[in-house]
Amino acid sequence: MSSGSPRHLADPVRRVAIISLHTSPLLQPGSGDSGGMNVYVRELVSSLSQSGIECVTFTRADREGLAPEVLVEPNHRVVHIEAGPHHLPKEALPEVSDQFCHGVMEWFDVNGPPDVIHGNYWLSGVVGHHLKHALDVPFVSTFHTLARVKAEGGDPEPEWRDRAEAEIIHCADAVCVSCVEEEEQFRRLYGDPRGRIEIVAPGVEQAFFAPGARHGARHALGLDPDAPMVLFVGRIQPLKGPDVAIRALALLADHSIDDASLLIVGGASGHEGDTETERAHALVDELGLHDRVAFVAPQPHHILSTYYRAADAVIVPSRSESFGLVALEAAACGIPVVASAVGGLLSLVDDGVTGRLIQGRNPADYAAALASILGDDALQAAMGAAAVDNARRYTWRAAAQRLRELYIDLAHRPLVECR
Repeated sequence: MSSGSPRHLADPVRRVAIISLHTSPLLQPGSGDSGGMNVYVRELVSSLSQSGIECVTFTRADREGLAPEVLVEPNHRVVHIEAGPHHLPKEALPEVSDQFCHGVMEWFDVNGPPDVIHGNYWLSGVVGHHLKHALDVPFVSTFHTLARVKAEGGDPEPEWRDRAEAEIIHCADAVCVSCVEEEEQFRRLYGDPRGRIEIVAPGVEQAFFAPGARHGARHALGLDPDAPMVLFVGRIQPLKGPDVAIRALALLADHSIDDASLLIVGGASGHEGDTETERAHALVDELGLHDRVAFVAPQPHHILSTYYRAADAVIVPSRSESFGLVALEAAACGIPVVASAVGGLLSLVDDGVTGRLIQGRNPADYAAALASILGDDALQAAMGAAAVDNARRYTWRAAAQRLRELYIDLAHRPLVECR
């Protein structure tokens, strides 16, 4: 069958191959290369599997002793592919993408091919691109971050990554984005793709992330029950802006709030992670905040809800953010969010209603927004209630249903031909 010929599938899509080369959905988010994408893949694939689709997630074996396959739940398994030395930095992973792709093909040779391939992140998109042509099946890509978007946020990527992403975009049968703002940004930077753009908004696990008693959460975490507390959750890297959060805390004194604390939950990430962590600690010392800033190791995802409930406000000062799961999880717990006005955060935070959106990266602007929330109990409560109402619109089940419909539609259409 040629790539441009119609596909005739009488049955709905039965098996989807999810490619997540550089990070496993089984890993705990918040450190290394594990973050919101891990949560996205794990939760979305779980909901897809519960809808009756067999989902097989392929990820690189990054340490010794991993089981070749892990059955996560019925219809959902994770396959560890041996590709290169186990302990490779993320920057070296392009060198083993061909070996990884070969390992995935070997699995298909034994177990049968998928009906759809879905790559997450550009490294997985490179593999998905090859698999599409080898297997003649539809290829869907969710980038999560894009080189040109990161460059606009002051975090440039190598030119070869941009070229690879352009090739993936022009071959993908569908590119998934999280919101209208991300779609508009995508079209502005990359033009109209040959395939379709599909908005698939991520969800939040309402069973874990829901309002609760702040006093009880602080007691459980051993925190001061009365002093204002700001929370930062995320990997410690320049992109996430932990320095902005620290400087904003220091500037709260200009608003007569000098007893607030900042909790930073997360670990070093990427090639600049360790350096950024050192910078953050040095900045705390420089500003004399050592008794008001606490660094907490990455926490199991479901336990993060206790940290959210303990906070008066959550700060998300990212340079760029395709969606912003931290902002959504905080909102689901009824906590106002002060976030940078970028990417998906524009759709998650209703400025002045559920939190505040900040243009630029001036810590003084974040401090002013935080002070307006910390100093007004009525406003804080109103924003929290509105945030909960807004968060109820986002469910993994709805995201999975949207994706399932996309897969089935693509399975009955001609494949996009590469330029």
